Amino acid sequence: MIKPNLQRVASIVTVAALTFSLNAAVASDLVINEEISLTNETAAPAHLENLTTIYSGWNFRKSETQSLQMDDFDNPGMIFVDQAIDQWNVVEGEAGKSCAACHTGGVEEFAGLRAVLPRYDEEAGGIQSMEDYINECRTDRMQADAWKWSESKMTAMTALIGLQSRGMPVNVAIDGDAAEAWELGKEIYYQPVGQLDMACASCHEDNYNTYIRADFLSQGQTNGFPAYRLKNAKLNSIHARFKGCMKNIRATPYKEGSDEFRALELYVASRGNGLSVEGTSVRN
Repeated sequence: MIKPNLQRVASIVTVAALTFSLNAAVASDLVINEEISLTNETAAPAHLENLTTIYSGWNFRKSETQSLQMDDFDNPGMIFVDQAIDQWNVVEGEAGKSCAACHTGGVEEFAGLRAVLPRYDEEAGGIQSMEDYINECRTDRMQADAWKWSESKMTAMTALIGLQSRGMPVNVAIDGDAAEAWELGKEIYYQPVGQLDMACASCHEDNYNTYIRADFLSQGQTNGFPAYRLKNAKLNSIHARFKGCMKNIRATPYKEGSDEFRALELYVASRGNGLSVEGTSVRN
């Protein structure tokens, strides 16, 4: 099969942008419940080579979609947060424990955690995502079955825990023991793959803020994940979104929870350092 010329793909996208263009730089401020102001635009972190300003994916949505996220009563993702609140107290496994049994201070104990994940964990000997920590609690402490990476209970719990860090700046460490995985994630981000011979950067760095396939391309920031997508009416994990993107460019995706996706998650998260953790976002 003949692969399309990447420059031609970029040209088509650029032409479309002349007709359909959203200026992310003048997007409205993101304020939740009329009281929680989030940073949805800021200077790019120093380690980014090709961007000077970074934007939340919220900036690229239509006003109707933006408004859903600005009120927790309207945000459809909050239904799953409520489910996780119930799950927090469910006793499971041979140890006869619930989440609440160990975390007696409540889920509020996790304030700040989402802002620094994924991170290198010395005990685990590698990069750990929030899903890893949840399953570690389930299997080691509760002696219960692990949840699948993107099943509903897992994405709901990551949403509940992530919500505790809402408004805090993303501050993912990329040095020290995390550096090797970060470099791998960067390599994956810029490596063209699949029948369309495209990389993550082809859309989210070279052509963000342009209109294609009935939607605007964002910078692919992950500070709003897990994200409720109107497309499939459920919460979506970061790795599920990576998987979907790879399928879109006709590439064979890595497995959710793989070292490759953990590395990519670390790199992409670091591209959003300085943006606010949004909790449960709403995307198309």
